[in-house]
Amino acid sequence: MIWLVVLLFILILLRVPIAFALGAVSIFGIMLTDIELLINVPRKVFSGIDNFTLVAVPLFILAGEIMTKGGISKRLIDFSKTIVGPLPGGLAMVVVLSSIFFSALTGTAIAAAAAIGGMMIPAMNKEGYDPRFSASLVATSSTIGPIIPPSIVLILYGVIASVSIGDLFIAGVIPGLLMGLGLMGYSYYIGKKKNYRSSDRKATFKEVIVGAKDAVLALLMPIIIIGGIVSGIFTPTESGVVAVFYSLVIGLFVYREISIKDLWKIMLDTAKTTATIVFLIGTASLFIWFLSFNQIPNQLIELMGPVSDNPIILLLVINIVLLISGTFIDTISAVSIFTPLFLPLVLAAGIDPVHFGIVLAVNLTIGMVTPPLGVCLFVTSSIAKIKVPKMFKYLFPQVAILIIVLIIVTYLPELILFPVGLLE
Repeated sequence: MIWLVVLLFILILLRVPIAFALGAVSIFGIMLTDIELLINVPRKVFSGIDNFTLVAVPLFILAGEIMTKGGISKRLIDFSKTIVGPLPGGLAMVVVLSSIFFSALTGTAIAAAAAIGGMMIPAMNKEGYDPRFSASLVATSSTIGPIIPPSIVLILYGVIASVSIGDLFIAGVIPGLLMGLGLMGYSYYIGKKKNYRSSDRKATFKEVIVGAKDAVLALLMPIIIIGGIVSGIFTPTESGVVAVFYSLVIGLFVYREISIKDLWKIMLDTAKTTATIVFLIGTASLFIWFLSFNQIPNQLIELMGPVSDNPIILLLVINIVLLISGTFIDTISAVSIFTPLFLPLVLAAGIDPVHFGIVLAVNLTIGMVTPPLGVCLFVTSSIAKIKVPKMFKYLFPQVAILIIVLIIVTYLPELILFPVGLLE
């Protein structure tokens, strides 16, 4: 039955939508096993989406849409400028710092790339930055979004793997910060080398305080979400409701940059995105049941032999597979495919499922800036009006930095898990 997994990847390479590929392979496999089992198909698809925790997905997407269109991104960028703007490569560092802040609003890389790129790439071009560097940096820094909470990727992994989403959120903070620090260091190096200096003067202490005051309402969101989950005031799903309510109050009554009329378009966009994700989760649930019914994970363990008993080699093999797959499969789809395939191997090798969830998330977000798919690359290249291959000169060193962070996250689990232990 392992050949059906190979068939799945063939369909993906043939550009069949991944949700349909998962469903088709599962149904075909069920028919070969026992055609009477087809009665389980609608039941398993429904059971996959009949999960209270999944309500958090549309809620966080909605909250992100409201806050993005409510003027929050501009305030975060302005605040970032007061902190690092005058340094060598200051505007580039603003991009990274803004991405760290912005991840609290969306939890998705594409939204961060579009929002920050739309503001920062023209500004960097005006200051004399190489458009190839600007576009590649916005793309790579946007990958921080799916790691720092709230993260749609971690929510989906938590649902599929039955792992605490609160623990995943906490464990994602340090890897996200490491990615940001690495890219800021590279930005400073390029700024020194190319003499990229902002015309902005160094901000006074008073200006920093004023900028922080203007942005503090946006910066409070992750604190409220994480604080509420850790303290037990609300669950990760309920935190989505808090995020929506908070973003509505900020957008409608504090900043007043959105109106009641805007909410229809915002909710429509949210519904479209959510429908795509939910359909994918439903077919992925059917695929998971099919794998379990035919004991395919056990066959994989036997196939990998001694590798499956060695956590170091197993994680290396999984990382290589994920890095390659991430170049042509989008992140959410990849989580739905690889979690049920690899989780039994990981658990059998004694690897913490929270640790593996972070490794999976970091690895697959790198795929969002790796050709040929690299969806974030296409977003920023369209903004910068350059072709993706022209970005490679600056892109590859940045991807190398992200891979170094991935290696650290993979082989130093204590580094990312200790905050989880402290807060238990």
